[in-house]
Amino acid sequence: MKYLALFLLGALLLLAPRPGRACDICGCFMGITPYDNQSGFSLMHRYRIFNGYQALGQSARFFPSGARPFFPSPFNGDTGYHHDHHGDPTDFEAFRVIELRGKYFLSRRVELNAFVPYVMNTSQINGKQLNSSGVGDVTVFAGYHLIRAIETAGVQSRLIVGGGLKLPTGEYTRQNAQGQRYPLLNQVGTGTTDGFVYANYIGSYRSFGLSVNSSYRRSTENTFRNSLAPSTATYASLFYRVPLGENWQIYPSAQFFYEKTKGEMLEGQLTGEHAMNNALLGPGLDVYYKNVSFNTSFQLPIYTAETDHPASAGRFVVSVGYSFKQTKYLLHGKS
Repeated sequence: MKYLALFLLGALLLLAPRPGRACDICGCFMGITPYDNQSGFSLMHRYRIFNGYQALGQSARFFPSGARPFFPSPFNGDTGYHHDHHGDPTDFEAFRVIELRGKYFLSRRVELNAFVPYVMNTSQINGKQLNSSGVGDVTVFAGYHLIRAIETAGVQSRLIVGGGLKLPTGEYTRQNAQGQRYPLLNQVGTGTTDGFVYANYIGSYRSFGLSVNSSYRRSTENTFRNSLAPSTATYASLFYRVPLGENWQIYPSAQFFYEKTKGEMLEGQLTGEHAMNNALLGPGLDVYYKNVSFNTSFQLPIYTAETDHPASAGRFVVSVGYSFKQTKYLLHGKS
């Protein structure tokens, strides 16, 4: 009972509000899982949707008409789009990413990660739609497992700290037929180099576990002097392990996601575009079979600060992965 009380106290402290950013790197380590300290790769799809003007009393919908959750149609196209919000209830912004993720453990405590995204953005305003697709900005980062108490019975815990860069590999200069450059978030890249730091705590008591990931990001300016304001987010997952035979394990979970940013900047000044202060909550499910994993989560807004843009309507993530049976490390030899 003493260990349980300590674990629950730690969980309450970790769920207290604090700055962080996790929307791009959450999932880099998803708890005390069957693939602990295993290198591998995965393919992830994320769908994020915004629609409905809160100030006009419009409700947000997860699947507004014309917004496809997996692939836009067409992948690239402009039907006369103009970024000018007037409260049209059919307006929406959909952000989709198919991302190839790789993780490699140099040692039991040092991991390297790289994410290569293919971005598919759709923005519909006043009945006119813009689709922009292409390879986006690559992310690379490293993490150090500061606490690694996983060999103990009952209570187990990890604390991972690290940081990295989002590189300006995606195109950010696309224009319409009149030669006007599309807004920053309608591009597939930003043209900026972003630096971020993060911390990820994972704790478990028998079959129950908690993962909390928080990070903070800052952006440079691109050649147009565009950038994004500093952003924070926190991701938390409360999960339960269900073993099914020798090879199968299932982890149902409740997942919380919070993000905050003041939005786009031009020449060092806020433009008022795409400011966000949102909290989302929903279920998740991770399934493991031998070296293969399937992960999915679905979150709906529980709090959205009012802006003059379409409101946050939800987030959906699905991924498949493969982990290697790593017994040797480049540093420090065998496991």
